[in-house]
Amino acid sequence: MKVAVYPGSFDPVTNGHMDLIKRGAGLFDKLILGVLINPQKHPLLSMEERIDILSELTREISNIEVKAFQGLLVDFVEREKADVILRGLRTSEDFAYELPLAQANYKMNRKADTLFLATAPEYSYISSGGVKEILHFGGDIKDMVPEVVYKRLLRL
Repeated sequence: MKVAVYPGSFDPVTNGHMDLIKRGAGLFDKLILGVLINPQKHPLLSMEERIDILSELTREISNIEVKAFQGLLVDFVEREKADVILRGLRTSEDFAYELPLAQANYKMNRKADTLFLATAPEYSYISSGGVKEILHFGGDIKDMVPEVVYKRLLRL
């Protein structure tokens, strides 16, 4: 069984995330969405909210699990017996950032390769950070996030 971990803060989940989740679910027997607990960040949504949202958005995709983790990604990958770390690339800057991480992860756990998927062009401008900034200044994020996320963010 081929198992992949797609890690991220998912704060908030964007349409770009959902594109990669759906495509990743089609590539692997099981796709684990690893929701990172990062004590250095101040998330917009709580861990529970992010897990609830991802669970709701993926409930009809039978081979997806949503789990929180903290610490090293490679330790989480090993605990989950995963073969692959799935990462999305929007820009060449993403690649420059992600490549050294992928190489370090491989050095620490040679059983888990990183697979990069190019973001669909229509989502390449969307990032969670950008969504949060636009939301903060009262801009329209409706086309950047799934409907359930949009409704949740409007209540903040």
